[in-house]
Amino acid sequence: MGAPNLSPTFESLTSQNHTLLIPYVMAGVDDAWIDVVHAVIAAGADAVEIGLPFSDPIIDGPTIQEAGVRSLERGTTAQSVLAQLQRDEFAVPLVVMTYYNVIAHLGHERFAGEAKQAGITGAIVPDLSLEELDGWERVAEDAGIDPVLLVAPSSSPERTKKICARSRGFLYGVARMGVTGERSSMTDELEAVVAKIRAFPSPPVCVGIGVSTPEQAKRVADIADGVIVGSALVRRVLDGEGPDGAGAFVSSLRNAIDA
Repeated sequence: MGAPNLSPTFESLTSQNHTLLIPYVMAGVDDAWIDVVHAVIAAGADAVEIGLPFSDPIIDGPTIQEAGVRSLERGTTAQSVLAQLQRDEFAVPLVVMTYYNVIAHLGHERFAGEAKQAGITGAIVPDLSLEELDGWERVAEDAGIDPVLLVAPSSSPERTKKICARSRGFLYGVARMGVTGERSSMTDELEAVVAKIRAFPSPPVCVGIGVSTPEQAKRVADIADGVIVGSALVRRVLDGEGPDGAGAFVSSLRNAIDA
């Protein structure tokens, strides 16, 4: 039934000095996953990253891989997820996180069309390089879906400038080299990657990969426009905490960020 558009929502919020919070939810991991989406929104999420399960997730660590396997074993497909989302309404933007194979399997136009109908207004495709972006970028933008691009600690300044110029909705700053997963501490790569991005005009800078606790979320919020949290939330869902546990965790992040 729909969700707000990503770019204007985030532009408005950041203009009010509001720090963005984007939790990641693995679609189809259990029967309550849509309830988890609503719970994290009620707890203070400004957008929700909807993960589509994929058999070979190159950027995902053990926790999200486990959730993806569980989802695939339940028969989840990209189309089944988008169909479920289409039947509901959400108070914040939805950003799909997937891999290019999933998009290519359906075709750019079909995937974008079904995603648009589902209320998706942003897309993160981490294995689609800048050099191969043109075809998907054109179709996505025609459908009102913002291509969200990533800058890693290893990205050169020249490449970072190009990514900043082409990312829409927000710019995903990768806090550390490696796959997603919970971490006991944040590294100095966090400040370095944000400083590198800040050298160029870009949409709001949101940082993820390894953000696991309210204290870490606060550290990110002190230097970036937004915080992305995935594995730490997905672990709670895998452990059976359900929508209530997911909401409580996201509320703790929101409170720390706003403190």
